[in-house]
Amino acid sequence: MSAHCMLTGTRPGFGNRISRSHRRTSRRFDPNIQSKRYWLPGEGRYVRLRLSTKGIKTVDAIGVETAVARIRARGVRI
Repeated sequence: MSAHCMLTGTRPGFGNRISRSHRRTSRRFDPNIQSKRYWLPGEGRYVRLRLSTKGIKTVDAIGVETAVARIRARGVRI
């Protein structure tokens, strides 16, 4: 699976690793993606979301129903 957040859309960043001799090689900065299970009371079932840690804090602030509505508005099937 790709390392991206379903809610915030955070994706890996790219940059360079710089050695002591200043040789540059490519590297990735992956977001901190966690798989978390939430209870959706409106549908009477659990949903498993792949969220960054910032996305988890956002769900805690706005609620799971609103977060799932935002994810579905982006075209992601849950």
